Amino acid sequence: MSRIIIIGGVAGGATAAARLRRLDERAEIIMFERGEHISFANCGLPYHIGGMIPDREKLLLQTPESFSRRFNIDVRIQSEVLSIDRETKEVSVKNKQTIYTEGYDKLVLSPGGAPVRPPVDGIDSERVFTLRNIADMDLIKAYIKSNHPQSAAVIGGGFIGIEMAENLQEAGLDVSIIELSDQLLAPLDMDMACDVHHHLRQKGVSLYLNNGLKSITERRSLTVELSNGTLETSMVILAIGVKPESQLAKDAGLSINTRGGVIVDRHMRTSDPNIYAVGDAVEVTDFVTGQPVMIPLAGPANKQARIAADNICGIPSEYAGTQGSAVIKIFDMTAAATGVNEKTAKRLNLNYDKVFSWNSGYAGYYPGSKFMSIKVIFEKGSGKILGGQIVGFDGVDKRCDVLAAAIRAEMTAFDLTRLELCYAPPYSSAKDPVNMAGYMIENVLTRKAKNFHWHDVDALPRDGSVNLLDVRSSQEAAQGYMDGFINIPLDSLRERIEELERGKPVYTICHSGMRSYVAARILSQNGFDVYNLSGGYRLYNAVTTCRD
Repeated sequence: MSRIIIIGGVAGGATAAARLRRLDERAEIIMFERGEHISFANCGLPYHIGGMIPDREKLLLQTPESFSRRFNIDVRIQSEVLSIDRETKEVSVKNKQTIYTEGYDKLVLSPGGAPVRPPVDGIDSERVFTLRNIADMDLIKAYIKSNHPQSAAVIGGGFIGIEMAENLQEAGLDVSIIELSDQLLAPLDMDMACDVHHHLRQKGVSLYLNNGLKSITERRSLTVELSNGTLETSMVILAIGVKPESQLAKDAGLSINTRGGVIVDRHMRTSDPNIYAVGDAVEVTDFVTGQPVMIPLAGPANKQARIAADNICGIPSEYAGTQGSAVIKIFDMTAAATGVNEKTAKRLNLNYDKVFSWNSGYAGYYPGSKFMSIKVIFEKGSGKILGGQIVGFDGVDKRCDVLAAAIRAEMTAFDLTRLELCYAPPYSSAKDPVNMAGYMIENVLTRKAKNFHWHDVDALPRDGSVNLLDVRSSQEAAQGYMDGFINIPLDSLRERIEELERGKPVYTICHSGMRSYVAARILSQNGFDVYNLSGGYRLYNAVTTCRD
């Protein structure tokens, strides 16, 4: 009979324990958790604070007692593992009463990640909070109930930061987000994050971008000193990110990367063949690029835990890598991403290109139809899909899921055009937005379209050496225009084609890029060299105004 010790619960540890028991009824399994909860919905914590999930108990997926009864696992809460002796295969454990040792045959590390707390003055104020577990959630909830704060400053504009901003606003507070970078949501590129910026501002959330936290001073309110200005607030939420809790592994002499991540192989084994590691604390391989990465997401943690358990029980199983698929609710907006973004593709010198589209989530004639902005990164030549980002409203999540599956299957844009996706007017269009992205890339690959992008617009010459053509309606053009572009509405283009100077390139724009593509096809078949603005004026305007 084997003896397996698991250090840490929640997504990684609890999943590994349950899988181990399902595979081996006779194994002795001990789980140590230094907190009092072994399995809780940590992704749901902000929504209890905001009142979206009013019943706190719904976040407790398993109690130690129920988990022990169902899976026959020795669950020991409020028990902190202090050290691992790899020679004797023992761990040293501290509980409320004593310190003792337990031996193991195999060990699973699932310590997770700890919130980053920058070393600045005032960071230890009782009005400065982090959100990692149930206890943190209870503390924030109790503070709001007892002190009735009027405002909150969220430090960090990642997933947790935005979720906290939304839910604090729902709880009645005036909310500001302070972000060191020039954009929120790092998995998105700036051109996709801009719609998020606009939406948050419309909802009343103040954004302080390109701003770092310098200090916090306790007065009647908290004075938050930033690298560019100050902010008065009632409370502060630190959502800067997480760092791997890997000190235990480091002290045991396991291989650790420069960021503190535990290095594992495809079987989730550490440098010690008897010790496995899963979850936020491990370094894994990026599925698209093959580069080592650390991606703290619940989905990968669950998969890694299952794979570790399989291998412990003699079932060959490998983790194929992480592509970072993620989605977030931003009030009534949704943003999602999968695979590489353009920042990563550029940094790694990948041979990539991109397209932007602006599509309705369902049939345009169906009541309530809303649009989504889509960006797809693809490999030049082959058209293989490398990454996707979508920001919008209804149906964003399912389109990004399709792109995630396409990346995992190493599909190309040509494959996207062939996908037969579910269609009915309340759910989609006959040509789904994913199909449309495939068609757009296919047009580029087959040279039916040549694109230019929002960041190319301002550098276009205005000296008459090129034709700058806006094919929107005159009413649209009057509401917002690009300097130097002449307006010839699409439906008049054939009759007015001689207004364009032959022998000079033509750069076409419309609202979304669709009508200007039609214009480009007309002009290219009439002897013009034509470039179409991918994403259209809408995207250009969103990006150029998003820092206002």
